[in-house]
Amino acid sequence: MRFKLTGDWLWKKIKNFKNKKFAQTPNSTFNMNKIFNGWFNGTKDEILESNETIFSIITRLSNTLASLPLKELKDYKEIHDDTSQLVTISPNPNISAFEFINKLETDRNVSGNGYALIIRDDYEQPEALLPLPYTSVQPMIAIEDNSLWYRLIIYEQNIYINPTDIIHVKHITGASRYEGISPLDVLRNSLKFDEAVQKFSLREMDKIDAFKVNYGSNIDEDKRNTVIESIKAFIQENGGVLFSEPGVEVTKIDRDFQSTDLANTESITNRRIANAFNVPIQFINEANGANGFSSNEQLMTQFVQMTLTPIVRQYEQEFNRKLLTDSDRQEGRYFKFNMNGLLRGDVSARTQFYQQMRRSGVFTTNDILKLEDMPISNDKNANRLFISGDMYPMDMDPLQRKGVNSNDNQKNKSTQVLDDEIKR
Repeated sequence: MRFKLTGDWLWKKIKNFKNKKFAQTPNSTFNMNKIFNGWFNGTKDEILESNETIFSIITRLSNTLASLPLKELKDYKEIHDDTSQLVTISPNPNISAFEFINKLETDRNVSGNGYALIIRDDYEQPEALLPLPYTSVQPMIAIEDNSLWYRLIIYEQNIYINPTDIIHVKHITGASRYEGISPLDVLRNSLKFDEAVQKFSLREMDKIDAFKVNYGSNIDEDKRNTVIESIKAFIQENGGVLFSEPGVEVTKIDRDFQSTDLANTESITNRRIANAFNVPIQFINEANGANGFSSNEQLMTQFVQMTLTPIVRQYEQEFNRKLLTDSDRQEGRYFKFNMNGLLRGDVSARTQFYQQMRRSGVFTTNDILKLEDMPISNDKNANRLFISGDMYPMDMDPLQRKGVNSNDNQKNKSTQVLDDEIKR
């Protein structure tokens, strides 16, 4: 079996636009030597591989987003076509939809930008989605018309790609730039400080114990050497028995290093990392951040509303704008992530929610079974909507409500009996 580099396939699929002059976007840097040579490279990836807290947060964000159900909808009904298959099943023959979203989100959190190339067929319909290394892509502005293009470096060649053929998800940006700001750049000073504290702590812990020797009087050379050898043997054996000769006092020199200082510094760094990635401090198992939420449901609500919703909205708009045609959008088609599963809470909260929706005529039995990933029922009433017997439409005639006529009849009977008694 023979193999070829990914770039060979790309080279045949992409047109090279050489008739325009381009300028770099403000506040952007690009290394021409970093070509299409692998997924992970550079100092940011080294931080991801060496910092367990950052690795944990990015893993949580990437896996959570990739695990969310993603569907193409029209009038709330799911659509199954070739375009939807790219983001729900397999964007290209080499990876799954989960891995595709996972890679984009990982790059977005590492470098501030995640890129994917849209490969189109002869009819300009998407036929494949290919994640691109962030080190090989840079937004560019055409000098002639100030239009946005993306420069892809492959085999030391510049390929300029129309923005409608690049999916670009990013962290926040300013008005004058198109590249997202990397959270790792924001944390640069905090990580340097944390690294310096750790190195200092390791040096302090690696130091051997220091001693001070006091002689009560002048002693000869042989006795002094004997004391020195005894101390050396004590240190080399990492403890043991140290004999104190008459007239010789050996005292240990205390060090000011406190292990709590390292713990406090680590706690501060963890909080800064959580703030930079906009996730609750509880997600990195910070013991001091356990207060503020009375239940796990409240914690997940904050995570979904404050963290996931802006991220999901960005992905949805990129897919809607660049994978769907104008006619598709005019027909009401759109991509949507389902985040309801993250808000279901515990068993008690879900049970109460389902009862309210069931009694209010919103959910059928099968609707609830689908949300719980359980087999649907074949019962004839499983797809029917029911409402509670004590609820009525606001515009219904009160006389038609159940129990009104019977109460009036009972009242009339009671009144008639009372009148008869008075007449007697």
